[in-house]
Amino acid sequence: MKRTNDGGARRIVVISTGGTIASRWQGTGYAADASGDDVLATAPLPEGVTVEVVDLFNVNSSRMTSAHQLALLRTVHETFADPGVDGIVVTHGTDTLEETAFLLDLHHADSRPVVLTGAQRPFGTGDGDGPGNLYDALQVAASVRDLGVLVVFDGRVHAARGTVKTQTLAADAFSDPSAERLGRVGFSRVDIERQPERPAPLPLPAAARTAAPGAADAAPLPRVDIITHHSDGDPFLLNAAVSAGARGIVLVATGAGNATPEIAAAVADAVARGVLVAVTTRVPAGPLAEIYTGGGAVDLVAAGALLTGTLRAGQARIALLSTLLAEGTTAAGGTALLRRLLEGPVRAEPVLATGHSRSASAVAARA
Repeated sequence: MKRTNDGGARRIVVISTGGTIASRWQGTGYAADASGDDVLATAPLPEGVTVEVVDLFNVNSSRMTSAHQLALLRTVHETFADPGVDGIVVTHGTDTLEETAFLLDLHHADSRPVVLTGAQRPFGTGDGDGPGNLYDALQVAASVRDLGVLVVFDGRVHAARGTVKTQTLAADAFSDPSAERLGRVGFSRVDIERQPERPAPLPLPAAARTAAPGAADAAPLPRVDIITHHSDGDPFLLNAAVSAGARGIVLVATGAGNATPEIAAAVADAVARGVLVAVTTRVPAGPLAEIYTGGGAVDLVAAGALLTGTLRAGQARIALLSTLLAEGTTAAGGTALLRRLLEGPVRAEPVLATGHSRSASAVAARA
């Protein structure tokens, strides 16, 4: 379906993937089944916008797979092959939106924006937040450039990197616990307050060019597991992941990146077997740091693990997956690439712009 407001001055493609924004009552609970056209029909269009819909798939985002995400990545690149497209909005479930957004951002080299949004309340409910979020996402997609992949939710604009779901049910579902928001949107304004810094984008991986969710003959993707440390934690699950064929492991440590001597030894064994290990923390905000020995970050880094900076588990896993999918990367090169993706620039710049959406776009494009 195509919808136009005011002559279609800005052409936006909406890629629909399911989630709460497309979920209807199924008798015992909600599940994604509304089409992208149905979802779009609930939202007014910003002035001067033409919208086209691509129904890619329709899943609850807790069922999102790497194959789904890679198929979406391919679709984004194919959509931007058309120079007449000004931006993309992806409607997505909130459970794994942070992972998908970061994957797209790591491979996004275009100046045109990709904006992810969704809803906390289901499709068709009287107090639904989906229509407002979609309107805001369309306005942002029609207004900004050179900001990478964005998350727009509850009137806030977030950079993909570092943004996670911080509320299970509340409307303001997303934030970066370690950084300020990127901007805000509302009352026909898009205000961009800082410029995100991003590592140099990766090319589209071969796996994305062939990804087909659910295909029986699909080539297996690298296994990347997440293991959480806790009181009484031991290496059993980490060793089990290695035995199951994991090529990457995210260790969710305590504090600023701490575990035990036994886990540090298991990390060293995994690294010796060619497994990439990244260490994040279960603490919501702040960077990791090499402070403690006795199984702490000092020992984990000495064992060959890499610290994730302010990235948390889901996005750290995406960094590992993207590293493993990069073509022509040696073992040493993989470690260097992963370090760049994990530690990639996160410093914020001063305020960029404030004003109506078009003026914000112009200033952002000059930045």
